[in-house]
Amino acid sequence: MGSMNLLDRIQITPLRQIPTTGGDIWHALKSTDDSYNGFGEAYFSWVEPGSIKAWKKHLKIKMNLVVPIGDVRFVFCEAANASYREEIIGAGCYARLTVPPRIWFGFQGISDKPSLVLNLANLSHDPEELERKSLSEIKFNWGVES
Repeated sequence: MGSMNLLDRIQITPLRQIPTTGGDIWHALKSTDDSYNGFGEAYFSWVEPGSIKAWKKHLKIKMNLVVPIGDVRFVFCEAANASYREEIIGAGCYARLTVPPRIWFGFQGISDKPSLVLNLANLSHDPEELERKSLSEIKFNWGVES
């Protein structure tokens, strides 16, 4: 049996939305979930409509990405300018993306209002733990004029 490509290891998990009086509950991650690998930090990142935040690769961190406000397109690639994997999550498709380390990624706000990304990472931020490339260093058609 062939080995699994790194992009195939990205998991998408539909998340529960529980209607309640006074405001709904939206799940993100439980310690009993298969994709829970410990806790290092949680942080939020806003992305403006049409804006692109790319490219970054974590060397050790496993990310759990949730978009509770708006909709965001995530683009992943194993090596610069290789094959890509795209996933859209947010209010229109409420789910969690679990992303292993060593995958290049970027994301784009695709709603008409700002979108909010939550990253529940298994390790705390360490600037030595990641690599960055400029938007133009990995060729991908984001569908916007540059």
